[in-house]
Order: sequence, then C-alpha cells, then structure tokens
Amino acid sequence: MKHDLFFEQVWDLAREIPKGRVTSYGAIAKAIGTPNLSRMVARAIGACGAAQPPVPYYRVISSNGLLSGDPSSTAKRQELLEREGVEIKNLKVQNLKKVFWDPLIDLE
Repeated sequence: MKHDLFFEQVWDLAREIPKGRVTSYGAIAKAIGTPNLSRMVARAIGACGAAQPPVPYYRVISSNGLLSGDPSSTAKRQELLEREGVEIKNLKVQNLKKVFWDPLIDLE
C-alpha cells in the first residue's frame, strides 16, 4: 500500500508522543510545517491501522481535549489512554495542560 509523504510525516511524529501524554491534530500539523491541515492530520491518523511500526493513534486528540470518532473507537482510545495513566471523564482528557505534548517545544 502506497502512502504519501504527508501521512508518513504524521505517523513518524505521532510515534514520538511519549506514553501517558497526548497531542492534538493541530499541534502535529504545525510541527510538520502545515498549520492549516489539521483535518488532513486526522485523516492520516485514521489511516494508520496497518502502519509499521505501529502508530499510537489514541494519543492524538482534539485541541479541546476531547476524544473524537465513533463510540467504539473512542471507547478503545479511552481504554488505551487510561492504561497509560491519562485521566478521562466524559470523553475529555483531564489535566490537559499537564499531559499535553507539544512537538514544537518537547522535541529536541
């Protein structure tokens, strides 16, 4: 399966998100130099299922801290994040400022 460079850039950056942390589609878009393409980042994250090495898709959330997607998807994402110690209530990440990972600041 052929993926374009954009998807690969998104996936590579998402693989850098530390366990127990989250980032947003917009933060990834800015970090790869395409600040207006957060929806394309969401599309890339949604298409990462067979990517190798695996992409921790569940660590990428909306900028307001909400887990987005269909209910079965959000339930799985919540479960995976909670296993890593991220607290979630009503599909919203609690203490977002504490667990938010900004690739422009946190990547060296």
